[in-house]
Amino acid sequence: MYNEKITLNNGVKIQQLGLGTWFIDDDKAADAVKAAVELGYRHIDTAQAYGNEVICCEL
Repeated sequence: MYNEKITLNNGVKIQQLGLGTWFIDDDKAADAVKAAVELGYRHIDTAQAYGNEVICCEL
């Protein structure tokens, strides 16, 4: 897994490569996030505006 990290303005470091969930259908979001975590992703991009934040975070 690509493990390069960036430092945010508040000093927190996050993986530079993340899974974006914006265009993932609601019925597929949870499975996509589970698969990404199994592959080593630790940066999952969700947002209230995407409308799937609850689905992705209930894992």
